[in-house]
Amino acid sequence: MFRIFRSWIDRYFSDEEAVLLVVLIIASLAVLVTMGMVLAPMIASIIIAFLMQGVVVRLRTWGAPHWLAVSVAFVLLVAMLVSVLFILLPVIWQQSARFIAEMPRMIGEWQDVLLLLPENYPNLVSQAQVEELMAVTTAELGRIGQGIVSFSVSSLPMLMAVLVYFVLVPILVFFFLKDSALIVDWVASFLPRKRPVMSKIWHEMNQQIANYVRGKAIEILIVGAVTFISFALLGVNYAALLAIAVGLSVLIPYIGAAVVTLPVAMIGFFQWGWSSEFFYLLLVYGIIQGLDGNVLVPLLFSEAVNLHPVAIIMAVLVFGGLWGFWGVFFAIPLATLVKAILHAWPIGVNNAHTDSAQVTGEEP
Repeated sequence: MFRIFRSWIDRYFSDEEAVLLVVLIIASLAVLVTMGMVLAPMIASIIIAFLMQGVVVRLRTWGAPHWLAVSVAFVLLVAMLVSVLFILLPVIWQQSARFIAEMPRMIGEWQDVLLLLPENYPNLVSQAQVEELMAVTTAELGRIGQGIVSFSVSSLPMLMAVLVYFVLVPILVFFFLKDSALIVDWVASFLPRKRPVMSKIWHEMNQQIANYVRGKAIEILIVGAVTFISFALLGVNYAALLAIAVGLSVLIPYIGAAVVTLPVAMIGFFQWGWSSEFFYLLLVYGIIQGLDGNVLVPLLFSEAVNLHPVAIIMAVLVFGGLWGFWGVFFAIPLATLVKAILHAWPIGVNNAHTDSAQVTGEEP
């Protein structure tokens, strides 16, 4: 048993780079778990700078100097933040307040529909089952209402945190864009000069993660904007809230679209009932989802993420449970990173041993 364990250690951890990589992974996870909330502005700034780096690179390829490319990217970021703060947030606030005010009416209509089920389908649904479902739903809605009230009472500190984010994050993003090469060189100075495993993982992941993250951000914006325009033209209530939900649903493959279909259908049913407008809404929503999956995704993602659907769903559950929204957003890149590490680790170590043996003239 000891010989088997030692053989496994010699195979995967005999190289100093492998040990260093394990230490770096453990240290990074420890920092994220213990200091994730404290470092949240820094992490958010790195993520946004990574997204805006594409604009800087594109402008540099067009011949613009570095300072001009960084300035244009920063102005675009500030313009987007101002638009969110003064245009999008007021609309979301108004529609959210109206939605909460109309919830009692929607609940009453939903209960009336449920009470008709035992009369129309007595063999499938009983009166006791309907009453039990209504009691459970009422209790859950009451719990949600208490959560909203407690959130509104304690929202002042969160509001201050949001204001800090709006001031601090753009400043950090500017310096990350401006001095990205210096920061990368500074971090690389602490790593070994010869790092074949790290280099393999980095080259394998850099283009794929950049393509995925930027493509996913563009996909959210396009799907959300098209959904808002379509729902607004149809006259759907709470078009902005539904558009945000549909846009964010693309973060979770396979199940995001299915989950967000329920609120879209419920809002349409409460507004129009079983009418032609309701079916037009479902048709438009289906067309948006079809165009997203069959046209937009192939155009945005030049490099497909070769992961099994079970691995993707597991990554969403694990990383989403650890880091919430950002965990869900980066679930697929993180899963791809884990796959790249597992794929490159033994190959990189064995290649390193082979190269060393060739230099010394020994058998690998």
